[in-house]
Amino acid sequence: MPSPGIISPVRRIGRREFDFERQIAIMAIVNRTPNSFHDQGRTYELDRAVAAAVKAVDDGADWVDIGGFAFSAAQAQIGAEEEIERVVPVIAEVRAATDAVISVDTHRAAVAQAAIEAGADVINDTNGLREPGIAEVAAEAGVTVIVTHSLGGPGRRVFRPSYSDVVSEVAGFLRERVSFALKAGIAADRIIIDPGHDLNKNTFHSLELTRRLEEITAIGYPTLVALSNKDFIGETLDRPQGERTEGTIAANVLSIVKGARILRVHDVAAAVASVRMTEAVLGWRGPIAPSHNLA
Repeated sequence: MPSPGIISPVRRIGRREFDFERQIAIMAIVNRTPNSFHDQGRTYELDRAVAAAVKAVDDGADWVDIGGFAFSAAQAQIGAEEEIERVVPVIAEVRAATDAVISVDTHRAAVAQAAIEAGADVINDTNGLREPGIAEVAAEAGVTVIVTHSLGGPGRRVFRPSYSDVVSEVAGFLRERVSFALKAGIAADRIIIDPGHDLNKNTFHSLELTRRLEEITAIGYPTLVALSNKDFIGETLDRPQGERTEGTIAANVLSIVKGARILRVHDVAAAVASVRMTEAVLGWRGPIAPSHNLA
């Protein structure tokens, strides 16, 4: 399989090193929100959020993504202080328990700053660094940023999102925001991109993004895909939230073949098994327990 031509493929993120030419990173989702679309608040309590993060790492996750404010517009708005109160204690406890990469899922500069001070290695911004000051916070701290496409950003309603060509428009947005990040002083080897499946996009948009993902990975930065249990999978297969694991695995594997290098997932054990198998088939790793019987 041809290389996607990744800028600085060998990267030190937090305390771990990744070779994105031949390695997939598994990012586990831990939402400390009462209304997250998949877990519906099951990890809202601090002890449950920390336990979920530690279990995810034990199950093979390389990375834990901690969020305190959902993307959906169907929620009560909260201020930066409340978001900080949700994420910082989780980050601090998880940082003390593991060397895994920790990202904070936020679009606010104040939350990003507090999270970094608590031990976060990455800012995962579904608003594409459009909040004033957030790029400067990242640049000054030297942390990695994930630049994600969305039309409205977290908590903002977009009715019937439409695109002339969703892939071209998403790619154009990501190129522009990467340019902004570089001008703000964020190093090229600290930038990751995410096309934002289902973020202000309908099922047909997300399927098209997956089908033509090479056009996103061709931008050159490691590409994250956040497909796990999303509505485009549910609508494609007519499956409720709890029955989308197989569809998620299929979409993730296809995305790897098309150049994705980081998977944001709920079901860590299933994702790890499917990714290790995919890496082996692509010739990036050997079998974990090969038989010595050649007969």
